[in-house]
Amino acid sequence: MTLRSRLVLALVTMAAILVAPLFIAYDSLNGMRAAVRNIQAQDLNATMLLARIRAAAEELRRAELQLVYATDSSTVASPGARVTKAVTSLRALSDSLVTYGLEGPRSEVAGTLDRIDTALVAELEAVRHGKGVRADSLSKLLQPVMLRVDSTVERTGAYLQSRTAEKVELANVEAASAQRLTTTAFALSLVLAGLIAIWLTATISRPVSDLESGMQAVADGDFSYHLSIEPMRHDEFGRLAESYQTMVQQLKQLDQLKAEFVSVASHELKTPINVIIGYLQLLQENVYGELTPKQREICLTLASQAQALSRLVRQLLDVSRFEAGGGKLELRSMRLIPFLAELESTFRVLAIQRGVRFHVNRGSRLPDHVVWDEDRMSEVLGNLLSNAFKFTERGGTVELSVATAKDAVEMRVRDTGAGIPAENVPFIFEKFFQADNQAAASTKGTGLGLAIAKSIVNAHGGSISVESKVGSGTTFAISLPIKASGGRHHALDSRPVAEHSAQRRVERLPELSTS
Repeated sequence: MTLRSRLVLALVTMAAILVAPLFIAYDSLNGMRAAVRNIQAQDLNATMLLARIRAAAEELRRAELQLVYATDSSTVASPGARVTKAVTSLRALSDSLVTYGLEGPRSEVAGTLDRIDTALVAELEAVRHGKGVRADSLSKLLQPVMLRVDSTVERTGAYLQSRTAEKVELANVEAASAQRLTTTAFALSLVLAGLIAIWLTATISRPVSDLESGMQAVADGDFSYHLSIEPMRHDEFGRLAESYQTMVQQLKQLDQLKAEFVSVASHELKTPINVIIGYLQLLQENVYGELTPKQREICLTLASQAQALSRLVRQLLDVSRFEAGGGKLELRSMRLIPFLAELESTFRVLAIQRGVRFHVNRGSRLPDHVVWDEDRMSEVLGNLLSNAFKFTERGGTVELSVATAKDAVEMRVRDTGAGIPAENVPFIFEKFFQADNQAAASTKGTGLGLAIAKSIVNAHGGSISVESKVGSGTTFAISLPIKASGGRHHALDSRPVAEHSAQRRVERLPELSTS
């Protein structure tokens, strides 16, 4: 499945999961709405009907009293019609109770009305014949019967109130259940959506992180990094992994060709350079005849340049060996204090010649022995100290400080010289790079010294860094394990620098500068 399809599927699934609680809530609201409608259509209307029945019963009592007090037959017709109308209305209203499921109350009211009809006929007859006493007696007997309608209405009202309360309680229970269901569904939706989001993020971020690490490794010159992404994957990451493998193979071949070219070229240059140096020595020794002062001066210049060229070729061979992973170290136990004393003695003469103050500060708890390649580390510190003297004017200070930090030895070479411009510091360990402070140097170098120094330090499993400020001086810091591992490292930084730096490196390739 492609990454695009995976994204679409995940997003659609998340949307469906998040929408599901809305449908559940909508269904619950519909149920509550139906319950409210039922209460409104049944109980509320039934209560209103009972109120009308109560009013009709009251009208019947009034009509009956009016009938009792009718004086003669001429006045009986109107109350009699009123009573008949009230009974008819009350019967019609009581019949409507069936609509609301109140068959029992309807039967009671209907039975009461039948008795009222019978009594009213006798009462009406007594009134028509002027038998007031009998009519009054029948009225008194009829009053309790008519009150039964009110009693039935009261009991029915209480029943409706109870039934309504039960429906409301049931609606509340259903609402609470719907609320719990909706809340649970929403929580589950969030959890599922979160899991899908985590899965989607992992399926994207893990390959991206792996590709990023691979690209960083390539940028650092490590072509052995293997991606965890299978090139056979049928998605965008599979194609990227395949492209990455192809790129790494091509870059590795180019890097090997470059190292082989430099190695072969440097090796082939050694023989003619040695021949030139040999013949120049013979000329200076007058083997081929006496030289004139001018010729001797020219021979000295040629010999000096030939020696510089020989040194450049030798350093190129060192660079090519370390880049190819073949820069092996000869690690052995060495005494640190005598090693530092020999360095101090060696550069003390140079300090006197240059008029520069030179100090070696030894920490109080230095280890007696370290496991290093003595010759290589002597080369590193010698290069750094030479640079320090080269860029420090007369009256300045050069200092080598050595201290112990846990399982490592930290060394700092500090000078009060010209310093390195801030924009040049990131590229100072690159091959052939020259900082913009060459005018302050007493001599020119090859531009490879710091690159070789870094490769040697890294091969020991250590690190080297630089801090510098123009006009205040430079400090190189080295941290080496007391017991070096001696593993192989592609120590030289082969990352491309800015375009102007690369151009300047090419232009200055023939020059001789170490920093």
